[in-house]
Amino acid sequence: MEDTRDHKKVEGMLAGEERRRFTRAILTDLRALERMLDEGVFDEGPPRIGAEQEMFLIDKATFEPTKGSLKMLEALQDTHFTTELGLFQLEMNADPQYFHGKGLSTLEDQMQGLFERCHALGDPLGILPVLVGILPTIRKSDLGLDNMVPSPRYLALNHATTAMRGEHYDFSIKGIDELQVKHDSVMVEACNSSFQAHLQVAPSDFARMYNLSQALVGPVLATACNSPLLFGKRLWAETRIALFEQAVDTRKTGTYLRDASARVSFGSRWCQSGILEIYKEDVARFRSLVGTDLDEDAIEVLDRGEIPQLKALRLHNGTVYRWNRACYGYHPETPHLRIEMRVMPSGPTIADEIANTALWLGLMSELGATVEDVRHHMEFEQARNNLYAAARDGIGGHIQWLDGVEKPAQKLLLDDLLPKAEAGLRRAKVDDDDIARYLAIVDKRVRTMRTGSRWMLKSLADMKERGSAGEKLTALVAATVQRQKTGRPVAEWERARLDEVPSARSSYLKVGQYMTTDIFTVQPDDAVQLVADLMGWERVRHVPVEDRDGRLVGLVSYRSILRFLNGLQTGGKRVEGKDASLTPVSDVMRRDVLTVTPDTETLDAIRLMRRYRIGCLPVVQDGHLVAILTEEDFMGIASELLEQQLTRAGSQPPPPPEEE
Repeated sequence: MEDTRDHKKVEGMLAGEERRRFTRAILTDLRALERMLDEGVFDEGPPRIGAEQEMFLIDKATFEPTKGSLKMLEALQDTHFTTELGLFQLEMNADPQYFHGKGLSTLEDQMQGLFERCHALGDPLGILPVLVGILPTIRKSDLGLDNMVPSPRYLALNHATTAMRGEHYDFSIKGIDELQVKHDSVMVEACNSSFQAHLQVAPSDFARMYNLSQALVGPVLATACNSPLLFGKRLWAETRIALFEQAVDTRKTGTYLRDASARVSFGSRWCQSGILEIYKEDVARFRSLVGTDLDEDAIEVLDRGEIPQLKALRLHNGTVYRWNRACYGYHPETPHLRIEMRVMPSGPTIADEIANTALWLGLMSELGATVEDVRHHMEFEQARNNLYAAARDGIGGHIQWLDGVEKPAQKLLLDDLLPKAEAGLRRAKVDDDDIARYLAIVDKRVRTMRTGSRWMLKSLADMKERGSAGEKLTALVAATVQRQKTGRPVAEWERARLDEVPSARSSYLKVGQYMTTDIFTVQPDDAVQLVADLMGWERVRHVPVEDRDGRLVGLVSYRSILRFLNGLQTGGKRVEGKDASLTPVSDVMRRDVLTVTPDTETLDAIRLMRRYRIGCLPVVQDGHLVAILTEEDFMGIASELLEQQLTRAGSQPPPPPEEE
């Protein structure tokens, strides 16, 4: 029998009677929406378009995330701007424009002007805005709750999603490299910044147009990829897709065969009837995570002849992240419905983003007029597969298109979709100059295959073995900032160079920017002979010892191996019973090992090495070995960093340590 008593509420999570009240408000909103659809109160006039721009805020000296959103909002004093999840993020909202004439270029001009204001007002604060899907210099240590915007809604969302999972967030993404990491909060979502385009749709046409937008997700994303890196790993062409789906996944892992939907998804089927169907499915599949003040009864508002805000339904919809989101647009006189295309990343430039939007809108216009029902020409699974093919491989991937056609994304776009987008923009009576400019941006990007994602990866490849991993990632961000200032689309960008950050060395103050993560380790029961051979093969002088769970338990140095081998000889003869090939590592390893974390100050690590006369510092995070620091990692920077620090402090160098 079901237990109907109120259960103890998890902090920040709706429970008991509070949840039931909020659920009742959602159901009331659904009935009100159904009545509004029946009564035809929605705007069916000329369609309008809009956009939301997310961006990262970085320190202009280090090019790393900085807690700048609240300072920026105070300086901006502009309702076009609002917070995002992280204190190092900002959201910018453009005014709606009509989808005809100069609507697209007006949208771009406003967004460019707002972005330039961010640059101007951020400069005296030491803050730079940057448009990129995933910031290359973001680190796992940037994702603590101390970097979350102190909003009750965000805090409640984190508590609720974490409580529903009941365990840590596991992330596993495999591309060129492989990333496997755990985290303890929803803050990993803050690694992502997107560009969200909106299109107003008539209620009677909503299902057909929504399905068409679903079919277009793959090819549109293939042209727009801009997020190939996370924590220094080369992953998907658009890593945001995999990361976001895992970041707010409230499903628990287990061995059950039952299907369960993720809160971030492409959906489970074609839309059959309209927006009400989508909302009902989301209410049926996903429990409410957060609530709001219940100061409106939507049915009573309708009875008074007014338009309800549908607060509860809209808030619930904001916690279900479909890649194409169905949106109710409140207006006190004439509300509207719209489709929000969420798949596109932030950047590389505003011109690139508006060009991507023009491609999507043009195809929505032309195919909307010429394809009666996309469901008759494509299976739903094909449309969903296209999303992940584009996210993994970008413009180099393959797309399954209408009526069984399968082509490389580049060929499909050049031969078929770009011409149709042009026809669709003309059908919508978009200005001829705007059509030519924006589709030319996409055309050049597709022909040259120079997406933001490929620009990053090729820039890294050009840097080869020069510089540390931290220097390369910083150079990418520095180059991105400089090229965005020119306004030139990414297909015209020259590749990033290491020398674009002349002061990079003096700004690297964290161990995480120099540590070597490609390390060789052994376990306590391995043979000493293996360690000795490994040191010779790989020319390393220190080998960490970890247990089967990846936790550091010791360290073997070249000197300890020599002492051990010398100890096996007595008067030139081997000690009876001793055999180096069978001796375990645990017999020679040092157990009391000094360690640092990725966030340890570089100067503190250098001081530890000097004070204790050691040439190696294992780097540990959450108890697990993640990297190793050696004297070689600091070659060429130690004296510079110490000199700058001492000069800044007005002190003298410490005396050298006493000889042992």
